[in-house]
Parts: sequence; C-alpha cells; structure tokens
Amino acid sequence: MKALPMIAAIAMFGSVAVSCRAEDKTVNSPLEHKLTDIDGNEFDLTKLKGKVVLIVNVASECGYTPQYKGLQELYEKYEKDGFVVIGIPSNEFGRQEPGTDKEIKEFCSTKYKVTFPMMSKSVIKGNQQIPLYKSLLEATRNDKGEIQQVGWNFEKFLIGRDGRVVGRFKSGVEPTSDVLIKAIKAELDKPAK
Repeated sequence: MKALPMIAAIAMFGSVAVSCRAEDKTVNSPLEHKLTDIDGNEFDLTKLKGKVVLIVNVASECGYTPQYKGLQELYEKYEKDGFVVIGIPSNEFGRQEPGTDKEIKEFCSTKYKVTFPMMSKSVIKGNQQIPLYKSLLEATRNDKGEIQQVGWNFEKFLIGRDGRVVGRFKSGVEPTSDVLIKAIKAELDKPAK
C-alpha cells in the first residue's frame, strides 16, 4: 500500500507535536458516515463535504467541559466561512457523560448555549466503536503506522474541505488556542471543492 505524504496533523502530547499519516487505500473520508443526532434524527455527514469540520468527543462532567464555551465561540465566528463543529457525547472516559441524550441536550443548550450540531451519545473506543471513529483513527496513524486510540474527552479531529483529516488535537488543546485556530483558518482559506 502506498502511503500518502505526511498530513499536517498535530497530536499534542504535552508540548510535543506528532505528525500523523494516512494510508491511501484504508482510509475513507470520515464524511462518508451517517450518525444519529441528539434528537434521534439521521445526520448524514456527506452534507458537510466542502466544509471544514471539527469533530470532538464531549462530556458534561469532565474537567474539560468548559471547552464547550470555546467550541461555541469558534462555531459562531467561522460558521459563515464554512466551518462546523460536531459534538459527539461519549461515556468511555471516567464515565463523565452518564446522561441521556435529552439530558445532554438540556445541559449543553442551557449552560453553554450550544448551537452547533450535537450527536447522540456514542461509543468511540473499544469493540463497539462507531465507524466514524474507526475512520478518524485510521487516518491519524502515528509515524510507525500504529493506531492511537482517543485518550480522553474533548479530543479534536479537524477535517479539511477535501474530506480528509488534517489535524488531531489532544484534550488539553483549548478550542481558542492559537494552534487550533491557525489550523482551522488554513483549511478555510482553501477553496471549496
């Protein structure tokens, strides 16, 4: 299998940046998947092709939960330019998302005024991992070709206008951090296809 050139993916481990690569024949665009939104409706990610998408696994009872505020700010600031945040609640990390979809929606809309698309609570790690996350992890293999599982809540995957993963950011990278905003702007500056 022919490896693609290194993509501009950043996985923050403390202050160290790690490049990731994707294998041409094994990686489908994450935007080829369908999810269920927080209201129980089908959400077809193909409708986001040509946009810049930030996918984040979220939780209501985590030390990183205040990042909802920054995610909402990013969404409001760049939505008009073709940017979308997708929140995917999961309970795999410290059982910090115990609520139902209805409770999660109420929490997000009341406490953080979230208006970006929120999906139904999903499994993103382990044997029942949703296909979207299999694609995201496959696309961000490390330099040795190994899949790196999501480490904690609020890990972020950035998908460019071409539908490929262009960045991965660990939980500690704030939504309004310079490194993330720079990566988002770089993708927004590219022409939509």
